[in-house]
Amino acid sequence: MSKKNEARLNSALELLFYGYRAFTALPDEILAERKLARVHHRILYFVARDPGLSVNKLLSRLCVSKQALNAPLRELQERGLVISVASEQDRRVKCLNLTEEGMALEAQLSASQHKLLSSIFNICGPEAETGWRMVMTALANNSPDKLQR
Repeated sequence: MSKKNEARLNSALELLFYGYRAFTALPDEILAERKLARVHHRILYFVARDPGLSVNKLLSRLCVSKQALNAPLRELQERGLVISVASEQDRRVKCLNLTEEGMALEAQLSASQHKLLSSIFNICGPEAETGWRMVMTALANNSPDKLQR
């Protein structure tokens, strides 16, 4: 790899790191006040967008193991933020929903990120937003097994 290309890629990595830090700063503060972490936010986010989401579908969306999901999900349930009910179609399947308190917390966490994205998209314009969405979609669609090592 040429020095110029390496510098370009390092610059892109730094922007991604700094952008993610800005994107997560306020939600991290809110979570820290409750002694919660980003994984809790991700669970709340996906359950809020798909009420009745099964635990297996949540595992798939988060790309984590049952073991990795177990403790944070149990903690959200113990705190009264998430409830688990048996599916009407298959009683063995556990479906997740947010409680009113869970919905309020998730809305607070996501609102800060909505506001930031809206502001940035307004500043940068629709063409920049389209480019950003293309890059982020390509990144999201690259599972680790697809990447060249």
